[in-house]
Amino acid sequence: MNGVSVFKNGVGRLAEDPGGEVSGGIGRQKVLIHIPTNEVITSNADLERKLSSVGWERYYDDPDLLQFHKRSTVHLISLPKDFNKLKSMHMYDIVVKNRDIFEVRDM
Repeated sequence: MNGVSVFKNGVGRLAEDPGGEVSGGIGRQKVLIHIPTNEVITSNADLERKLSSVGWERYYDDPDLLQFHKRSTVHLISLPKDFNKLKSMHMYDIVVKNRDIFEVRDM
């Protein structure tokens, strides 16, 4: 869970951190790296090309999401259509399902 704890009237809640991901109290932006080329993924088109090259196929069932499925697995990757809304949880989902292909780094 990423965010900032906000306390008001003695009640705490988790709020989104508008400044990016929080790590050790310092805002750090995460980036998704394609390991074989050492490229930073900067768009959904780039990501789709890299995923399709390792066997992922695009699903078009949900108009609000980008979804990819790999036939040889039960895995599904669901991402926001707007690449700017991609969060570290989405990036780590991609990494877990493609360990030798992608990694997440602090920018």
